[in-house]
Amino acid sequence: MKILVVEDEAALADALTEILRRNQYNVDTVYDGEDGLEYGLTGLYDCIILDIMLPVMDGLTVLRQLRRSKISTPVMLLTAKSEVEDKISGLDCGADDYLTKPFSTGELLARIRALTRRTGEVNVDAFDFHGLTLNKQTYMLSYGSQSVKLSLKEYQIMEILLMNPNQIITKERFIEKIWGFESDVEYNNIEVYISFLRKKIQSIQSKATIHTARGVGYYLEEKA
Repeated sequence: MKILVVEDEAALADALTEILRRNQYNVDTVYDGEDGLEYGLTGLYDCIILDIMLPVMDGLTVLRQLRRSKISTPVMLLTAKSEVEDKISGLDCGADDYLTKPFSTGELLARIRALTRRTGEVNVDAFDFHGLTLNKQTYMLSYGSQSVKLSLKEYQIMEILLMNPNQIITKERFIEKIWGFESDVEYNNIEVYISFLRKKIQSIQSKATIHTARGVGYYLEEKA
């Protein structure tokens, strides 16, 4: 799952990034509103944590532009402001939640889980597809009584496939979601990890399989 952090206080931004990565989130971090808008407009993110008081372009302007561009990514506003009027303004601009500094790590993570559940994540601990289960905490891929450990990149690819079953995910999408849209990673990196995953899925005798949409990408499907 990919999160964008837009926060101009470098120490706080870096701390948020570290917390999220320790909790198995893939994170991009930018430090002003203009970059936040550019990244947000890609539509790559499952959640955006957006500060209101930002240089170049303030957070509410960023949020308005995202919504005008039909970007429906859940946005949690993060700010030192606590007045009711500010909260109302943020929510009226299209925010999904509002968290006032200072805040606890536990509350932040709980709010992110709540926001991402609204966009399709059903189980906060694991993904499941016809008995094929991916544990978010342990990186274990399981089917029945059999399990196999995934590497970080294998986990991230499998997570995307499980969140979008029977949907073709392009190679470009994998690279953008996992390595970032400015990455120079080549397609053969994806092909190698897909090959590893197929072998691991086969090793636990799951009925699920990763199909190739030739020239396009991959999709997860249950064997007939």
